[in-house]
Amino acid sequence: MARYIGPACKLCRREGEKLFLKGERCYSPKCAMERRAYAPGQHGQVRRFRRRETEYAMQLREKQRARRVYGVLERQFQRYFREAERRPGLPGENLVIILETRLDNVVYRLGLADSRAQARQLVQHGHFDINGKRTDIPSYLVEPGDVLRVHPTSRRRPYFRSLRQSLQDVIPPDWLSFDPEAMEARVLALPSREMLQVPFHEQLIVGYYSR
Repeated sequence: MARYIGPACKLCRREGEKLFLKGERCYSPKCAMERRAYAPGQHGQVRRFRRRETEYAMQLREKQRARRVYGVLERQFQRYFREAERRPGLPGENLVIILETRLDNVVYRLGLADSRAQARQLVQHGHFDINGKRTDIPSYLVEPGDVLRVHPTSRRRPYFRSLRQSLQDVIPPDWLSFDPEAMEARVLALPSREMLQVPFHEQLIVGYYSR
């Protein structure tokens, strides 16, 4: 499955804010936004002083920010939006719910990975079971009643053994329950928009695709 393999810090600099794409590094002085808080490229510093965005530019930036936060490429993001339009309810809220219920995002929300990129890699390496079946598809969409477990053989690996202590302090989202000792989570319900705090405005994304 295709994924972005370029420098992650440039994405944060282009959006002008931290997207927390590199886990612990984003909280340290090594973060690129702490050292160079302007857009990448030859004219990055010039653009920040004469930025005058049109409505289209604002919509585009919100769409790009959402894609980059969740690590989704353009074609897949378009498919998610079309699916959000088909579902009952508001397309923007449906889009956020679809993105949040991706398996790699759930792993990240549970504190089993420092970033969504790391969560994606863990899923691809087959470290998680869904309803007792090993699943290695990061884009798998969880549903209410699904049970996610760290695979039995993976629990013995140094990475997951070292996680046990830190997982005690993790507070899962309201729509998930998590047992850190058993390394098992259950999807209680689909998240509502009120439960989710995301760094973009989904209505601008709806406007972008409704042009």
